[in-house]
Amino acid sequence: MKKTAIIILSAVILFGGLFIFYQNRQAEQKPPSVNKADQQANMKQKWESKIDNQSAVTVTVSPIDIFSQSKEWKFDIVMDTHSVELDQDLTKTAVLVDGRGKEYKPLRWEGSPAGGHHREGTLVFGQIKSGSNSIELKISGIGAVMRNFSWEFK
Repeated sequence: MKKTAIIILSAVILFGGLFIFYQNRQAEQKPPSVNKADQQANMKQKWESKIDNQSAVTVTVSPIDIFSQSKEWKFDIVMDTHSVELDQDLTKTAVLVDGRGKEYKPLRWEGSPAGGHHREGTLVFGQIKSGSNSIELKISGIGAVMRNFSWEFK
């Protein structure tokens, strides 16, 4: 009887230890919890580039950081032409509009100075927390036309 009790007690201790070890191991492997919107945004790290080709100027815009938790929203912009002088101040000719119609002005341009036939850089906006399901970047004055680039959040 005493041997049976020792065997049962040893088995309980062994299985209990394995159970605790297994539970701790699973907890270490769990990813940090994120809300559904952030999880969807993280799944799509690279946003689609948009291209506008009007008035002999090609403008390509690629969002690089437009997540709700980001302190600044950033867009890579490339402008190419063979006939128009690219001397616009994008901090004055660009505006970001959310799906509710609220407009946001850029904070700064980090890139090529005004002038020439090829410019590229990053247009930086402050944090956007509108809860909207879409945004539109509007740029005027490049080749005397309005250019619209839009993205939808899913």
